[in-house]
Amino acid sequence: MACTTCSSGGCSTKEGTKGCGSTGCSTGGCNKLNTYDWFTGISNPAIPEADTIYEVRFKATHKDFFRNVNGLSLITGDMVIVESDRGFNVGQISLSGVLARLQMRKKNVKDSPDRIPKIFRKAVDEDIEKLKLARSREYSTLVRSRMIVEELDLNMKVSDVEFQGDNTKAIFYYIADHRVDFRTLIKRFADEFRVRVEMRQIGLRYESGLIGGIGSCGRELCCSTWLTDFKTVTTTAARYQNLALNPMKISGQCGRLKCCLNYELETYLDALEDIPNVHHIETAMGPGVLQKTDIFKKIMWFSYQGESTWIPIEVHFVKEMLEMNRKGVKPESLHHGTTGDNAVKIEKIDFVDVVGQSQHRNEPSRKKGKRKSSDRRDDRPRGENRNAGGENRNENRPQSENRPQTQNRNQNRPANNPNQDRPNPESKEANAGGPKEGGQPRNNPNRGPRNNQGRNQRPPNRQGPADSNRPRSYDRPPPNDNPGA
Repeated sequence: MACTTCSSGGCSTKEGTKGCGSTGCSTGGCNKLNTYDWFTGISNPAIPEADTIYEVRFKATHKDFFRNVNGLSLITGDMVIVESDRGFNVGQISLSGVLARLQMRKKNVKDSPDRIPKIFRKAVDEDIEKLKLARSREYSTLVRSRMIVEELDLNMKVSDVEFQGDNTKAIFYYIADHRVDFRTLIKRFADEFRVRVEMRQIGLRYESGLIGGIGSCGRELCCSTWLTDFKTVTTTAARYQNLALNPMKISGQCGRLKCCLNYELETYLDALEDIPNVHHIETAMGPGVLQKTDIFKKIMWFSYQGESTWIPIEVHFVKEMLEMNRKGVKPESLHHGTTGDNAVKIEKIDFVDVVGQSQHRNEPSRKKGKRKSSDRRDDRPRGENRNAGGENRNENRPQSENRPQTQNRNQNRPANNPNQDRPNPESKEANAGGPKEGGQPRNNPNRGPRNNQGRNQRPPNRQGPADSNRPRSYDRPPPNDNPGA
């Protein structure tokens, strides 16, 4: 029977093939704590099939060992019915034969017929449907159980719920810092969900493996794919590897220090044996303080007090200067023995666009917009040249000598006397031009006196030496609308 709990679809199960066609996904995408069965289908001739031990996986990281007492023909990936506490459970075979016994030895499980439960039979379609029904109850049960814990005001957290294959028992995984009184809680759970209740305490790292996720390296969490032995991790491992003690970077999803800090710790410790333990070096120019150490390149950076320039020195030159300090001799400077051909050459790494975000040459460039007025003003000459250009800009302008001189418009206008009689608006002479659109006739009695003061004055910002001969727009005669008059 095919793998029914595969969430990634990575198992290439073919028709007529028993079990999981890939004998266990090598990518770890099918299940938690996945293992690859290299000896699938290969049995030990010295051990009969009735005594063969199989590793059976249940939900998430829950695994156990069972004995094939009925001599069934089983391979990796088969769904089987196994013995459980006052009932039965449905699981999937993950390891068999020699590898299963090696796992038992690793987990210190004794090979005793009385302690190892039995495998009853292979699972049928009815058993699989019952298992799916039990799995469908887990999320709603988890939400409701957290609400009950909050109502009882208990200092604990329910992380996950696992129902047994026969739908008669539920395992509640919880996290608590201190001892919790479960007497009232178990009664509430039994009355609410109508199942037998088992409370199982787990740690923060086990919870991360139970839930799963993606680490900062971009891969699945080690605790959910292969890591089962959680060793103690301290900040000393980060110091030996010259890592910044930033809790956000060296902590995992569980909130504890990352387990991978111990993976390369022994390699760093072996490399540190050749590097001297030094804080500063006495020189004639002053003490040189250690700033940084490259463990694998065997280079140490020093700087003088009060200076920001770091000087790279190889380890064997540092040992020579320390030996001189022990004899009471101070080297001339930190560059002792490191000049010329012995100077440390630091390779500079150029920028490499590994994600392809830089603009290609074949791409059309963006059109440049119009220049702003501020840019135009910046192009003009500044200082004396700019003023000189302003004074002579009207010299080359054509003069209006041949233009006919116009009379002043106000010369023929009567004086501004409010008591003087205005012409009759009904006369043709007064209405020769006609009233303006939307305006009033010239002899409107409601119209106040005109104020011509400053009418003939030029605006101060338009005065210039060469503009005196130019006719002004307000000095021109009004247009004649009746040329035949």
